[in-house]
Amino acid sequence: MASKFVMVIILVLDMIAFGLAVTAEQRRSTAKVVEDEEKTYDYCVYDSDISTGFGVGALLFLLASQIIVLAASRCFCCGRSLRPGGPRACALILFLLAWITFLIAEACLLAGSVRNAYHTRFRKMWDIETPPSCDTVRKGVFGAGGAFVFFTFILTELYYYFFSKANDAGGAHYGGSSGVKMSEFR
Repeated sequence: MASKFVMVIILVLDMIAFGLAVTAEQRRSTAKVVEDEEKTYDYCVYDSDISTGFGVGALLFLLASQIIVLAASRCFCCGRSLRPGGPRACALILFLLAWITFLIAEACLLAGSVRNAYHTRFRKMWDIETPPSCDTVRKGVFGAGGAFVFFTFILTELYYYFFSKANDAGGAHYGGSSGVKMSEFR
C-alpha cells in the first residue's frame, strides 16, 4: 500500500503552499500616486513586496511536493511495470491531470510573483499632464494559483494511492515472468 509517510509529507508541503498562495493573494501590493517635491512629475509608490515572497514560497513548496511524489513513484514510467487493471488506469489518468494542474498552479504563482516584483521594484515617471496608472497584480492571480495548488494536492494524493495499489497488487507483475507459459495440448 501507499507509504503513509510520503502521503503526510505531500499533505504538509501542499497545505503550506496553499496557505502561502492565499496569503500572497491577501497581501498583494497596493499603490498610490505621489507628486515629486518640485511638482514636475508624478510617480507611483508601492507598499511592501511581501506577496512576491509568499508567491515564490508557494511555488517552491509545491515543486518540492511534486518532486517527492515523482521520486516515490519513480515518475510513473521508470521502475518495474504495474499490474494491468483499474488501479493502473486510474493512476495514469490522475498522473496526467495532476501534472496539468501542477503546471497551471506554477504558472499562476510565477506570473503573479514576477508581475508583483516588477511593479514594486521599478518606477516609471510621467509628466504632470498624464497621470500614472499605478498597475498592480490583478486580483485573483495568486488565488487561482492557490486553487490549483489544492487541486494538485487532491490529484497527487489519489495518484500516489492508486499507483501504490497497482504496484503492490498480488502475484507477479506484468511482464515479470521469465518463462513462456503454455497450457496442455490435447
